[in-house]
Amino acid sequence: MALLRHDSRGVAVACCWFLTVVLGFCVSFNVDVKNAMNFSGPVEDMFGYTVQQYENEEGKWVLIGSPLVGQPKTRTGDVYKCPVRRDKSLPCTKLDLPVNTSIPNVTEVKENMTFGSTLVTNPNGGFLACGPLYAYRCGHLHYTTGICSDVSPTFQVVNSFAPVQECSTQLDIVIVLDGSNSIYPWESVTAFLNDLLERMDIGPKQTQVGIVQYGENVTHEFNLNKYSSTEEVLVAAKKIVQRGGFRTMTALGIDTARKEAFTEARGARRGVKKVMVIVTDGESHDNHRLNKVIQDCEDENIQRFSIAILGSYNRGNLSTEKLVEEIKSMASEPTEKHFFNVSDELALVTIVQALGERIFALEATSDQSAASFEMEMSQTGFSAHYSQDWVMLGAVGAYDWNGTVVMQKANQIIIPQNTTFKVESTKKNEPLASYLGYTVNSATAPGGVLYIAGQPRYNHTGQVVIYRMEDGDIKILQTLSGEQIGSYFGSVLTTVDIDKDSNTDILLVGAPMYMGTEKEEQGKVYVYILNQTRFEYQMSLEPIKQTCCSSLKHNSCTKENKNEPCGARFGTAIAAVKDLNLDGFNDVVIGAPLENDHAGAVYIYHGSGKTIRKEYAQHIPSGGDGKTLKFFGQSIHGEMDLNGDGLTDVTIGGLGGAALFWSRDVAVVKVTMNFEPNKVNIQKKNCHMEGKETVCINATICFDAKLKSKEDSIYKADMQYRVTLDSLRQISRSFFSGTQERKIQRNIIVQGSECTRHSFYMLDKHDFQDSVRITLDFNLTDPENGPILDDSLPNSVHEYIPFAKDCGNKEKCISDLVLDVSTKEKGLLIVKSQNDKFNVSLTVRNKRDSAYNTRTIVQYSPNLIFSGIEGIQKDSCESNHNITCKVGYPFLRRGEMVTFKILFQFNTSYLTENMTIHLSTTSDSEEPPETLSDNEANISIPVKYEVGLQFYSSASEYHILIPANETVPEVINSTEDIGNEINIFYLIKKRGHFPLPGLTLSISFPNLTSDGYPVLYPTGWSSSNNANCRPHSLEDPLGINSGKKMIISKSEDLKRGTLLDCSTCKLATITCNLVPSDISQVNVSLILWKPTFIKTHFSSLNLTVRGELQSENTSLVLSSSNQKRELAIQISKDGLPGRVPLWVILLSAFAGLLLLMLLILALWKIGFFKRPLKKKMEK
Repeated sequence: MALLRHDSRGVAVACCWFLTVVLGFCVSFNVDVKNAMNFSGPVEDMFGYTVQQYENEEGKWVLIGSPLVGQPKTRTGDVYKCPVRRDKSLPCTKLDLPVNTSIPNVTEVKENMTFGSTLVTNPNGGFLACGPLYAYRCGHLHYTTGICSDVSPTFQVVNSFAPVQECSTQLDIVIVLDGSNSIYPWESVTAFLNDLLERMDIGPKQTQVGIVQYGENVTHEFNLNKYSSTEEVLVAAKKIVQRGGFRTMTALGIDTARKEAFTEARGARRGVKKVMVIVTDGESHDNHRLNKVIQDCEDENIQRFSIAILGSYNRGNLSTEKLVEEIKSMASEPTEKHFFNVSDELALVTIVQALGERIFALEATSDQSAASFEMEMSQTGFSAHYSQDWVMLGAVGAYDWNGTVVMQKANQIIIPQNTTFKVESTKKNEPLASYLGYTVNSATAPGGVLYIAGQPRYNHTGQVVIYRMEDGDIKILQTLSGEQIGSYFGSVLTTVDIDKDSNTDILLVGAPMYMGTEKEEQGKVYVYILNQTRFEYQMSLEPIKQTCCSSLKHNSCTKENKNEPCGARFGTAIAAVKDLNLDGFNDVVIGAPLENDHAGAVYIYHGSGKTIRKEYAQHIPSGGDGKTLKFFGQSIHGEMDLNGDGLTDVTIGGLGGAALFWSRDVAVVKVTMNFEPNKVNIQKKNCHMEGKETVCINATICFDAKLKSKEDSIYKADMQYRVTLDSLRQISRSFFSGTQERKIQRNIIVQGSECTRHSFYMLDKHDFQDSVRITLDFNLTDPENGPILDDSLPNSVHEYIPFAKDCGNKEKCISDLVLDVSTKEKGLLIVKSQNDKFNVSLTVRNKRDSAYNTRTIVQYSPNLIFSGIEGIQKDSCESNHNITCKVGYPFLRRGEMVTFKILFQFNTSYLTENMTIHLSTTSDSEEPPETLSDNEANISIPVKYEVGLQFYSSASEYHILIPANETVPEVINSTEDIGNEINIFYLIKKRGHFPLPGLTLSISFPNLTSDGYPVLYPTGWSSSNNANCRPHSLEDPLGINSGKKMIISKSEDLKRGTLLDCSTCKLATITCNLVPSDISQVNVSLILWKPTFIKTHFSSLNLTVRGELQSENTSLVLSSSNQKRELAIQISKDGLPGRVPLWVILLSAFAGLLLLMLLILALWKIGFFKRPLKKKMEK
């Protein structure tokens, strides 16, 4: 099948497919994303899984691996060669390499071999392609050894390599069956035999099987050479009957099998492995012989598998511990691979597959005692790398998938032993399926080559192993470990010579399944610097964060993820590429194929010094729909110039396609600006503009341009530039001559070097302290095509034209500023809602040379808000977090002083315990360090905030009259029998803009007399939702409302006029915690305990109920008028005068007599008793 390549000479072709299918938006530097050459193929064939740039005498190519070519039947995989020619479109061609990839003298299984999943170019010409799932057959077994082929520069298979071995399927197997009476049912044993024997290739030159049955005696059911096919053995096995017996002579059965069944007379073959399968259900009656019998088997290299049937023990509820221990001792080492146990006879069939695989493993290994796979499932070629001397082939399936690295050169092949890569620290814990060789690489270091292999499943976190080859032996130097379980640390390795000195500088280790904070497979790449012969961690790289809309449902999600897992898998592919941006350092490209819902993306990192920059220089995302192309960034290669322009090009593959990106040349453009005059002197005006004298300046702008790839040749650059005058100011102080514009834009052709001139003039303004900044921005006229500007150089230039200053005969003005600050407040400040202002008075003085651009900076705590100024112009101050005020602008002369006031308002959003203000004054003039101490001041005042609220209280009754004839009930059945109900009501309303704190309302009332008799009896309370009142034990404490009866006893004799409060009676307190709310309400129900008052003698008395508010926040305080409320309830008794003390009576009588005597004396003095009325009456 021919796969068409898409040419990209026209925008229509390139944009039509590439921009809409491969690319979305990209952050770009000099990799051209608009004019790529694109190759497409079936997604289901995994076309694009691997890519390599390639060159031979025929031309330049892109090699593309497609590991599933041939589906759905064969799926052998293959490699395509795609010619790179920009002048015409040519198809990609399948090389049919699997046809000639072969190992002689084995039965090959090429189906599903995934050829092309590993693809690397040979530095000496040609390339290497591997199919790690290549297999060969031995009997019923398929051994997936993997295979690799060296391909010549002319695309011909030169030779193939696979770690195959001669099939060794001959085994002599004797099954020793316990046929005693306890085995039941016997049919389960014969079913087990049938399933096990069906899996064997039985014949004279293959596997032979004999069966021995024992109980009290031993019977040879049939010998090893009795039958010559599997079918015959199956027929014979079905006819075996249970011999029975009341004793289990296991040692006798094993010893008889050893001595007799494994003899040549009964069919045993010399040099063939001997295997014994022992099936029993009970402890042996001759176990005293067992150790000796087992040792004899061991001496004769008989591999033993033992099976314990626990049925009879389980049926009798007996302990199986001794049985298991005994039968386990019969098995060969390691016992975990040679011992099985089943719960009963019926369960025997469940272990047939596992037992068969262990026996078949013996067929595939030459070690007489081996029962595990070594290189038979190695998948050699899972990864490959050409080092200076060796070809490294990763074999992840070797040694039970612990993996290894096959080293090959010329006719020498080194397959390390199972223990070679086990460092001392790990020998205690046997690694499980570490996948060593998942990826391989090498580094050039002082003293020789370092070989590097990754095992991403080691200890679940992954590991990288660094080693040397010394006289054919492997010496481990260092290991690097991952940090997160399941991250697949070490699944991708790349070494880079950044500075091109032929020595490796860094190692990049991919952990593409590294989980992010939201459990997305974000991926991470670790960067290690090579220091002599050791790698030291430097930094880690991460992709753009992916939002997993499928699981988290973020509000920022615009569409739901269609594919799982979510994330980027950044680091799935890492490629060292030759210097892309022509800065003298090699670069790195990293793939993130799951980014953007499996569309994929790549990141380009530029080299710098001896490492790479942490920030990526270019991000190229795919804009595909995930169907015709997905996982863009799965494969990357960038080593060659494929279009002859002297620049390295980059090939990026995904499933369903690949793209060849051309690099763009880098233009180095330098710009200089010179001015005449180089200072603005407003006192020396040199031109006329619009009838006025002013200062004119001539600007000379010079461009110098060259290409990085051709520094010695002259480069003709079409440039566009723009000049902006006074670019720091919103309102410019200068314009170009003849216009009223501050900006001009021009085009210029620069051939090597070119200069141009412009003139501008200054406006007649007094604002001349700050220098005038002139900004020149430039770019290429057509930035989308041709060279691109060097991103390491600025594309804008800033130059400053200062103003000439009057500093006497000195070049610099030396000022001495003094800042004086004052406030009215000195101590604790209580801030009220109706008075939340705070003012600071400032005075700035200058004692020496003029201080240009004098300004005062005010920093203040967040509980303040800048509200205004007094004393200087309003536009003199700017507020942006801090306040900056221009003082005496443009300069403050010697002896000049400016006084002004800054107004603040307290911020209700930030109520802190202290208010702080830092003030400082400075200028553009210099000031000696010894005079700076008086340039700043600090204000710090403790602050509390008075909460505005209204606190109301009321009672349902303020006066209660007790009739004179009121009687005391003997028994109280309900609260209505007690007396009058008094409802106390409290209301708290928020007022003002300060927030309300949490409040505590304490309600105190006289509850008992000093002798313990009830006064006010609480029956309950209610409140708004924000209130929580306690203790609940005060609510109807006698349980009267719940039906309890109460007998009344005698009351105390209360004294007339006594005010019941804390000094005379016991108070009860209800405490309510109020959560901040605009309105809070609490109602308390009290009942006057009339029996106490009926039996006493009094005329009138007052009961006081007190409510007290407290703030729970020390910064928010209450005014004294809002802290307490008291309610006085008068209790009067009708008809009974109260007793008057004797001393009162006597004192009153004495006072009356004294008053009478004084009245008589007064009448006497005025002559009342001397009036002549009596004499007149007598006459």
